[in-house]
This record gives sequence, structure tokens and C-alpha cells, in this order.
Amino acid sequence: MKQRSTTREGLPGPCGQPTPCGGTPPAATRAHFRLNRLWWLLLVSGTALAQQPGSAPAREDSLNSLILSLQKSHTLQQHAPAASQAQEKPPIHLEADRIHGTQDSTITLEGDAQLQQGPTFLRADRVEYESSDQQARAQGNVHINQAGDVYEGSDLDINLQTYQGYFQDVNYRLQENQAHGTAERVDFLGREELAVQQGNYTTCQRVEHDPDWEPAWQIHAKSLHIDRANNVGTARGAVLEFQGVPLLPVPYLSFPVSDQRKSGFLPPTVGLDSVSGLQYEQPYYWNISPNRDAILSTSIMARRGVNVGGEFRYLERDFSGELSGSFMPDDRLRDRNRWSYAYKHRHDIAVPVGQMQANLNLNRVGDDNHWRDFPRTSHSLTDRLLSSEGQLQWSHQDVSVRLRALEWQTLQDPDSIITPPYDMLPQLNARYTPQQPLAGMDVYGELDTTRFRADDRYAVNLTDGDRSYALLRVSRPFLAPHGFVTPSLQVHASSYRLESTPLNPAGNHNRVIGTASIDSGLFFERETSFWGRNTIQTLEPRAFYTYTPYKDQSMLPLYDTAELDFTFASIYSPNAFVGNDRFADNNLLTLGANSKLIDPETGGEIARIGLAQRLRFKDQRVSAIGENVVTDRWSDILLGGAVNWSPRWSSNGVIQYNYKDQRSVRYTLSAQYQPGEYRSLSAGYRMKRDASKHIDVGWQWPLTAFWNSPSGEQAAIGRDRPRWYSVGRLNYSMRDKRLVDTIVGLEYDSCCWIGRVVLERLQNSYDTANTRLLFQIELVGLSRLSVGSNPLNALRSNVPGYQPLTGQSFGSGSRSDQYE
Repeated sequence: MKQRSTTREGLPGPCGQPTPCGGTPPAATRAHFRLNRLWWLLLVSGTALAQQPGSAPAREDSLNSLILSLQKSHTLQQHAPAASQAQEKPPIHLEADRIHGTQDSTITLEGDAQLQQGPTFLRADRVEYESSDQQARAQGNVHINQAGDVYEGSDLDINLQTYQGYFQDVNYRLQENQAHGTAERVDFLGREELAVQQGNYTTCQRVEHDPDWEPAWQIHAKSLHIDRANNVGTARGAVLEFQGVPLLPVPYLSFPVSDQRKSGFLPPTVGLDSVSGLQYEQPYYWNISPNRDAILSTSIMARRGVNVGGEFRYLERDFSGELSGSFMPDDRLRDRNRWSYAYKHRHDIAVPVGQMQANLNLNRVGDDNHWRDFPRTSHSLTDRLLSSEGQLQWSHQDVSVRLRALEWQTLQDPDSIITPPYDMLPQLNARYTPQQPLAGMDVYGELDTTRFRADDRYAVNLTDGDRSYALLRVSRPFLAPHGFVTPSLQVHASSYRLESTPLNPAGNHNRVIGTASIDSGLFFERETSFWGRNTIQTLEPRAFYTYTPYKDQSMLPLYDTAELDFTFASIYSPNAFVGNDRFADNNLLTLGANSKLIDPETGGEIARIGLAQRLRFKDQRVSAIGENVVTDRWSDILLGGAVNWSPRWSSNGVIQYNYKDQRSVRYTLSAQYQPGEYRSLSAGYRMKRDASKHIDVGWQWPLTAFWNSPSGEQAAIGRDRPRWYSVGRLNYSMRDKRLVDTIVGLEYDSCCWIGRVVLERLQNSYDTANTRLLFQIELVGLSRLSVGSNPLNALRSNVPGYQPLTGQSFGSGSRSDQYE
């Protein structure tokens, strides 16, 4: 039997002498063993120098301790320890059928030759190794693994110390992003840098045992330069191929080689708009620095023109912000320039006492039709009301002071005129909120003075003026395990200085209003069982009484005041209005009760139900402008509840019921089902008597789940690739018998590329709507979508529970790939 030569040394024999694995070596390999023993002595010498001189058995014990014992470490380490990394010449392990040479000459390995030094493993039919300069040359079935990066080819010449050299006829695979390809030649420029000549590159995962497999996308290039240290790959003389079809020649292409941020082009968006026509948008991501980045985009609209835009973000120790804007010169449909901008800034200011912060939030567009022509581009909560404000706030312990300026831009529609809110130019507000009770009482104080200014276009109907007020509220909670009682007193004093209008003369008005209330509740609970499940049931009755005397306020404008919506939160409020211009003359009692089912093990809520109603002892004479006096003794009944049927299923609903007319006035019902990742269903029904009825349905679901049944790990995570996904949201008006706002789409996840097709319809007015069709392809690993492009933005904003598809993950995440 042929005996294989190896450099491995076995454990000490009976006489304390190490013997080679596999028996006594042939004469031709003895020089090799002397070299290998020398490497081991150098390795052990670091330990021996730290010990007292001793006998041979002591040295033997130290060697065994070095090889066999595990050293303690505080944490698992992804990278090799610093000590081993610092070694300039780690030990070399040589193994082959035949080994020739000496320590000071070229060592030749023939027949299944293997060389290993640190994280580098080399295998070939023949290997020549120069020990003096650590140069290795290999021929025939060459395979090299450098810390998980694998290369296979015909001829290799490389320096193991500098990791510089070349490789001919190569197949390669990089560990960090699992990129792979072929090349006529690979030049190693160091451990973190390489150049590929006449090769291709892709991150699509290879299908094993499929000889006909081709990547969904790949780059063919005359030269590829990969720099892992700077997270950048560049291709010159390249052609991007998708599904076997060359898409476009690219003289120069830059792409990321990991999940880290990198400058480059993001996936483009192609769309069809019912008004703007064919659209093409190409965003570019600029990674300025670790704390600054920007997106620059160019949109071409066939019927309008070219729209350029951008977004800039920054983050510093004391301040941060975001600036975005767009500009379209000479919109051909509107015959004017179109523009918009939004800016947010937060700045912490160092002061000797307390904390100070400045905030700026600006939103502006060039014309009233911007919301209609460029939907879903506003940074405001409403498309037609854009706020711009700046404020300076200081706080220290229980006191805070804020100086604020707020201005509104109202985008008007001739068919739907809305009254714009008042601008606040400026507002000065101070608050006193003790963190600890004062003599057992909760105290709250507030001072405010504001200058209100109306939009010039509506000055005839709106009154400019100054308002100042002082508010003091004192409450004394009495708490016990079985319930609570909280009496409260409030005094609100205000002063108005109103300017004259064509409809109203100038005038000054003062008002002082007091409010008394008492809130009380009880807590009961018991252990019970529902649906065969042990639970804790609670019962929480509540009674709230409030009294505010009548004060005529009809001469006062409504600067920041509106009637509260009728909800479980507002039914226990002492005032029927939100704001400081109206205080309802209440003399009423609110009665209600809540009951919950709680899981005794987790404390999670299984179900809840609530009921509440008001009893009015006196008519409410104070109302908002144009509203009627409230004369009903009993208010509508509020009934609400929610059930978490399982971690996947949940439902909730609220009903406002008029017991006098014996019919519901308004109700909302909804249900959600989310069994796993990328699987969600939601449905809702909203009704307001004599006003609206809407059905709302949203979903994200894999279509292949209907004809494929994933098993094992794929079923556990809710995905099996490749897979089609349906996603969308439909809002249907039963009163008008038509769809209002609609978005539906298809997504395809093929691991290394993601495709999206989205159809969106937005109602601009009662009779008109804007429809657009959006297309997008994302090549995972070549262009990562980290910030919003149109289809993804639309889905995120509209579909409840939507999760963006992510494609495959970069990297293997384990050092195990480094080992052979």
C-alpha cells in the first residue's frame, strides 16, 4: 500500500517522542519533517520563554496544554484573535503524496498537494513553495481558499505573505456577499483587493447539480476591480445582462460589495400616468460620509417635461436634519415652473441652565395644483394643508418655555374650497408641570400669548387678533387597589384684542371660566375560563361628572378650536371642544364600564369591551359657529371592543348608537390576519349615517401559496423562492358605488432580483381621478433599494402591514466557510 507523506505530528509516543501520523516517513520526506519541526518549535517557543527551565516531561506537558486546552474568552469572536493576526509568518502545513526539497530551497509537492498557512488553504496537483519569500506556484486543478474566498483554476502564482499574484482560468466565489463568476485571469492585489480580467460577476445563488443553470443577472466586463476595504466594485467595458438578454452596455459601472452604504444608482422607476404620460425616474444615492448622504433624482415626464429633485440628510452630535426639493422648469401642461421643498432641522443648544432645542419644519409648493399633479410627494399630514413652523424651546426641571411661529399654505380647489387655519406669528407659551405632587395634589399651569393672522385671500371672513390666556388646574387623586377618586378644579382666564374687518368692528374681550369635575372608578377581577382557556376577567365601572357655568363666547373667533370627535377618549373629557376659544357649559355625568380578558401567564390582553353614555342635566348652550344647541338629555351610546383571537387573528370595532332613534349613527369594524412574514390581510367597514359608507380591504400575500405548499423551514418563515406576491388596498364607496383610492400590485422575488408592478388610482375630486402604472426591477447585490422609489413608497404608505421584499442576504455570516 502506498504511504502518503504528511507534515502532521502525532501525540507523544511511549518514550515521549512525537511520531509522524501514518507511520515512519520515507527518506525523501525527512527534510520536510525537519522543516515542519522547526515551525512547531518556533510556535511553542513563545510559551517556553515564559516558563522556568525544566525537564523534557515539563516541556511535553506545556506542548499538550497548548494544543489541547481551550482558552477562556469573554465573547465569541468573529475574527481571529489579534495575537495570531500579528504573526508575520504563521506555521505552514504541507501535505502531498510526494514531497521533495529542503528548508532553504524550493519545496515541491506532487500528487494531491496541500498547503495551509493561517487562513489560506491551497490544494493542487503540483505545488512549488519557496520558503525564503513565501512564494507559491500551483498547477493543475488548483483550489485556494483565503478566509472563505474560494478560487479554482489552472495556474496560480501567489505570495502567501503579501497575497499578491495571479490566477489563470478562474472560477471564484467571495464570502462576504456570495458573489461569484468566472475570469480569464484574476490578479490578487492584497487580501482585500483583486482585479478580474475578461470575467463576469453576479450575486445570484447557484443551483447545485444543475448543469444548465444561468444567473438571472450578471455583469460581463473587460475588467472588474473589487475593493472590499472600501466596499466598492467597479466594472469597465461592461455589459449588464438580465435573463440572458444584454440590457445595455456600460462603459463604467460602480456597485457595492456588501450591505454597507455606497454611492451609486438606485433602481429606476418606469410608469404610465393618465395625465403626465410616460414617466422615467432615475435616482442616484450619494454616500457623502458616515453621517451625511443624499439622493439626486431626475424624472422625465412625456407630457410635462423634466423634473429634478433631491434629498439631503445629515446627523451631527448636536443637530440633525433633512432637506428635500424638486423643480420642473416650464411644465407644458400648466405652462409654468413647478417647485416644492421641505426642510426639517433639530438643534440642541448648550445653555448654562436647563436644556434648549431649536426646531424647524418647512413645507412649501409653487401652486395650488401641486397636490393633484404630484400625488404622494407631500411631507405634510394632509395634501392640501402644508405647515411651516419654527420653534425655540427651553426646559428646566418643572418649567418649559416655547417660542413658536407657524404658517399654513392652503392649496385650494375651486370645486372644494376649504377655510385655511390661522397662522401663529408668533406664539409664546410657558408651562409648569411638577414631576412630584405638591401636598398630594397634581398641579398644572400654563401661560400663553399668540398673534393670529388670517390668509389674506380670506380676510373678509376671518379676524386677525391677539389672544392671551392663563390656565391653572389642580387635582387630588385618591388611589386604592380597588379603585380611585380624583376631584379636579380648573380656572381659565383669557383676553382677546381683535382687529376690525368689513364684517366686524375691532374690540377687546375678556373671559374667565371655571370648571369642576370628579372622576371615579372601581376595579374588580376574577379567575375564569373562556373557550377552554384560563383567563383573568376584569370589570372596571367608571363615573365622571363635570360642571362648567355658562359664559357667552359667541363674539370670540375660533383661532385654534374645533368640536371634539365623539370617542371613548372624549366622552370622559370636561370640555366638548379642543382648543382655547370655546368652553362648553357642561352639567353632565358620564357613566361607563370596561371589561377585559387577560392571559394570566403573559399578561397580554385577549379581549376587551367598553360601554359609555352621557347624562346631561342641562342644555349645552355654547357651540361652535353654525352649530346647534345640544338639548338631548342622554347622549348616543358608545360600544367598542377588540378580540385577539390568536397571535395571527385580531378584530376590533366601535359603534355609536342613538337609543332615541334606535339606530346606529356611526360605526367602524375591522379585522386583521397576519400569519407570518409577507402575509397579511386586513378588512374594514366604516359608516357614518347620511354621509358615507366605505369598505376598505388591504393585503400582501404570496400567490404561489395557493398552488404550492412550502414545507420545513420555508413554511416556518413564510417564504419559498421564487415566489409571486399580490399586494394592494381597495377603498370602495358604497354610497357612490365606486372605488375611491385604489392601489394594487404584483411583486416577484427571485432571490437575486425583485420585480414590482403597481397600479395606483387617486381621487382628486368627486368627478376626476389620477391613475398611474409603475414598474421597477431591483437587482439585489448590484443596486440595493434603501430609500423610497415610487412603487415601494406607494405600497409602504397605503397597504397595512406591508413588508418590503428584501431578496437574498449578503454574506454567509459565519467563519465556518473559511475552513476546508
